[in-house]
Amino acid sequence: MQSSPELATVLDALDDSDCRHIVQVLDVARTANEIAELCDMPLSTTYRKLERLKAATLVEERTRLQSGGHHTHEYDTAFESIQITLEESRQLDISIVAPTTTVEAHLSTIWSEIRKEV
Repeated sequence: MQSSPELATVLDALDDSDCRHIVQVLDVARTANEIAELCDMPLSTTYRKLERLKAATLVEERTRLQSGGHHTHEYDTAFESIQITLEESRQLDISIVAPTTTVEAHLSTIWSEIRKEV
């Protein structure tokens, strides 16, 4: 399980209009090419924004398994809600609520982690 990101990291990602647009088009898991096309942005920018969203734990990267063995990467939102609270110590705290994952999504995430190790 991932640890919570820094509050500033999440807020910086959400302050970026391109990042917010990417989150909007991720109503289903999509490849970087699909995201770039839907957001009308260069692929290099799309990858940069996806990395920013991944660092903020707002987007996750998975491997899309295909029958021919040529697997592609896909991206999906990794949160249902974000809560920012003021603690008794007057510090802001962030809580990211993850969505309930399907078995297929969970297996895809595991496969992605295995491929990173190999």
